[in-house]
Amino acid sequence: MKDKTNDNKADSCLPGGLVPTEQWTLPQTSVRRSLKDAIRHALKQLRAGVSQTEEPFESMDELPELSAAQQRRLAPEPDYSHQAEAIVCGLEQARSEGSLSRDVVCLVAPPFSGVQQALTRFSECGRSGSNESGEVWNIISPPDALLFDDQEAREWWDKQDLSRPWIIPELADFWLRRLSGLALVKELFRRIAAGDMGAGVVGCSSWCWRYWGHYLENAQMSPWSPAPMDADRLGVWFTYLASGSGKSPVIARMTGDGLYVLPLPETDEAENRKSQKKNKYSTFLRDLAATSRGNPGVALAIWQRSLRARPDDDTKLDEAGDQSDTQGQSADCWVVPLGRLSLPSMPQSKESATGFVLHGLLLHNGLDTASLEVVTGVSAHELSLVLSRLKRAELVIQDPPGSDWQVTAIGYPTVRRHLQSWGFPLDQF
Repeated sequence: MKDKTNDNKADSCLPGGLVPTEQWTLPQTSVRRSLKDAIRHALKQLRAGVSQTEEPFESMDELPELSAAQQRRLAPEPDYSHQAEAIVCGLEQARSEGSLSRDVVCLVAPPFSGVQQALTRFSECGRSGSNESGEVWNIISPPDALLFDDQEAREWWDKQDLSRPWIIPELADFWLRRLSGLALVKELFRRIAAGDMGAGVVGCSSWCWRYWGHYLENAQMSPWSPAPMDADRLGVWFTYLASGSGKSPVIARMTGDGLYVLPLPETDEAENRKSQKKNKYSTFLRDLAATSRGNPGVALAIWQRSLRARPDDDTKLDEAGDQSDTQGQSADCWVVPLGRLSLPSMPQSKESATGFVLHGLLLHNGLDTASLEVVTGVSAHELSLVLSRLKRAELVIQDPPGSDWQVTAIGYPTVRRHLQSWGFPLDQF
């Protein structure tokens, strides 16, 4: 069983824990919200030919965005070592309950869930109870070149140290979508199915898993996934990020009507909770959970963009550090409604190359320009134009410059929606 001293941290930084992937469900949204999203999407498409610099941003009250120091205090990036500990606890619990049928566990999650980053930090968790030998996890890194024939793939895996618990943080790093780029993953799954790999964990982005789940549907890996972030889990997680180090809870209220977003109501009585939410609390977190499809990284990116500070609070928050004014009517920050928030939209284009580029990036969890040219078949000249346009639209990023191209967390909902409308196969998340 998992260590009870880690329960609170695990419950806060990975709310909902791990669940079998087939049990993963989308957070619920209201019919009204769904209709509003559909109308807004149609309007954005009509305006897509207008650049962001030409579109005025209509701020409800022109509150300034958070400074870098304020964002680090109120909506910081996660500490993935803590998420790694929570995943270890989740795997230990599942194994102790007899829910894991194999020595090798596949963790499948949509982009920006933080699973890849957490798995790279497994060695920082020390000794894992999921392996009785108590040995430190060995991280398996992909080779520099991914084009192998079957014999070369077998030889490569023979050279890997699988004598102690091992981790593959991201399976998408081990293949390219072309015939000679499939051998490493095929050989990996063959060995797992045969029981030749020992205890291990394979992390895999949901788009990569969508491809390989159909390519090798008889492998029957029975993957697990982090539970989706519904409204309550987002509230717990945002509170943990901002006050997980012992700081005062964050108070966040809506800019338009002053309704509370955080802290969450402190009551266990269902009726009182419903009454509080109806009279005092905004539906922002529920709408955010639906917009982000329960994806923590996407929700955090939108949350960071939605936060505002009053002009006279800017200096106070920067200088106060972790000090928070928690008087009844005060707020650490203010939240712009999702309907008034400026989020990336897809630039209009008649070229099919845009879809191939975005789908290729998601299948491989990011690629450099040369590899992207190989897997999409788009010429270098056209690829440069497409990437430049998508970058200006805030849908892809290369950070730091010269590294792999990635779809942005803030642009992911738009990218996924458009790939669906263009007929591309989607992940299940």
